[in-house]
Amino acid sequence: MRVCVFCGSATGTGTRYMDAAADLGRLLASRGITLVYGGARVGSMGALADAAMAAGGKVIGVIPAGLFSQETPHTDLTELHVVDTMHERKAKMAELADGFLALPGGIGTLEELFEVWTWAHLGIHDKPIGLVDLDGFYRPLVTMADHMVAEGFLKPATRSMIEISDDPAILLDKFARVN
Repeated sequence: MRVCVFCGSATGTGTRYMDAAADLGRLLASRGITLVYGGARVGSMGALADAAMAAGGKVIGVIPAGLFSQETPHTDLTELHVVDTMHERKAKMAELADGFLALPGGIGTLEELFEVWTWAHLGIHDKPIGLVDLDGFYRPLVTMADHMVAEGFLKPATRSMIEISDDPAILLDKFARVN
């Protein structure tokens, strides 16, 4: 199984986000799950990849050449795909993955999450999607999605396409039942 993880090129405040990224990297490796991610060496992306590799896991990165100055590419991966555009990056990560997890992150993380969620809504894929809700990070987003359902802008079935847990092991267990 291959899981694409969306997360930040920043570290966030404190150490909890970097620790969570590293913990997820080790968890994926321990389960023999290949990590697919944005290919950077910096921020929580770097912590995720470094921990997975150190634990003997396989890691596939996908990074646009134009981001090399902002997101230093991680050259010590199992595979690194260098693409031309962000659109190609997202398409390649989606092609390689059997499911998607989002760790806490910024607007890039949200953009990637919303794109795969939209694709699932449109029937472009039927791969599982999960939010790692560390310390309630995604609670405002979940509240907004529930509000969109209540206001008639989001179908309940689309809302339910996203699994939410503060424990990535629970999300991976759900993914395993789907695949």
